[in-house]
Amino acid sequence: MNAINKNLPTWDLTDLYNDLKDPNIRRDLDDAKSRSQAFQQTYQGKLNDLSGDELAAAIAEYEAISEICGKIGSFAQLKYAGDSSDAAIGQFYQFVQEEMTGISSLSLFFGLEINRIEEASLDAKYEQSEALRRYRPWLDENRAFRPHQLSDEVEQVLHERRVAGSAAWVRLFDQTMAELRFPIDGEELTMSDAANMLSSSKVEDRKKAAKSIGDVLGKNIKLLAHITNTLAKDKEIDDRLRNFATPVSSRNLSNQVEDEVVDALNTAVKNSHADLSHRYYRLKAKWFGVDQLDYWDRNAPLPDDDDRQIDWDTARSTVLKAYGEFSPELAEVGQKFFDNPWIDVPPRAGKSSGAFAHPTVPSAHPYLLLNYHGKTRDVMTLAHELGHGVHQVLAAEQGYFLS
Repeated sequence: MNAINKNLPTWDLTDLYNDLKDPNIRRDLDDAKSRSQAFQQTYQGKLNDLSGDELAAAIAEYEAISEICGKIGSFAQLKYAGDSSDAAIGQFYQFVQEEMTGISSLSLFFGLEINRIEEASLDAKYEQSEALRRYRPWLDENRAFRPHQLSDEVEQVLHERRVAGSAAWVRLFDQTMAELRFPIDGEELTMSDAANMLSSSKVEDRKKAAKSIGDVLGKNIKLLAHITNTLAKDKEIDDRLRNFATPVSSRNLSNQVEDEVVDALNTAVKNSHADLSHRYYRLKAKWFGVDQLDYWDRNAPLPDDDDRQIDWDTARSTVLKAYGEFSPELAEVGQKFFDNPWIDVPPRAGKSSGAFAHPTVPSAHPYLLLNYHGKTRDVMTLAHELGHGVHQVLAAEQGYFLS
């Protein structure tokens, strides 16, 4: 282990649940299931006849149930991200996915029926109820998918099969990547550690890492290609059934951006590729004193770049100082992530690569996952993910659906 990675903080998930066998998990699952059953009995087939306040009350109960499930799901996801190679965690993660599918199937009708309410009727309910108007952004976001909604029966089948369909293939990919080891100089490195070497200032280190990554991924190419092709076909079927125009249309709709805007951005980038990307790499080759870069030099630092290792304390103080100069309030919120065990910092075997900020639920707090190697880009990643975390903390007061 690199000295920079010693004694780095890890997260403590006990603000969600104590461990995989915490009896509160079973309690919350039972609570969510019983409330979902009562919710189904109370509201299924009746939404159109509810007053504005009654519909708002229904949404509030649905939100409360969703937050219970969100807390359990967040715990499972974070445990799995921390070590997807642990068999007990993998079993727990699968168990939670199956339980969540069963519970959410009971309330699947709610979103489908909300989308069948006519605009005039919903507008009248808004006029009646301030409580309902509060949920308008959430309703608008969900009702944007009305043209792509299928029959209740088909929606039910698609919902229930996901845990054994795309979700299962994603889990297989995650486990496969977490278990891969890359031999370099007699050591068996994780993907995160091997990829980190691609930005080493030493050309031999970059070359060894690139060769090892290519060799190991090449040996697993059949499985990885099969996973990718299966997921692509699964999405193609779903998009075709729902009549989405392009593979990115569903994501664009979820992001509340038009296809044309994304297409324009994509076209602009493609048209500028030769002028920007190719020119940059020609300049980089010139700075390296070669006619053409080898592929392992793609992420190499420039010759005059500062290649020093940045310890965690320096990274933390640098980021918080920058936040403080921009907004003392944001820095104060960001400080909480360091004062509490909310960040999982060190790379380790079985851990998800990359970085993310997970909002969990408003009744708890966000968690950050990093793979910190002490480079400048790692400090930038910390600043980026902390920004998400600060936003999630400040948005939590809006509730589970609006945060």
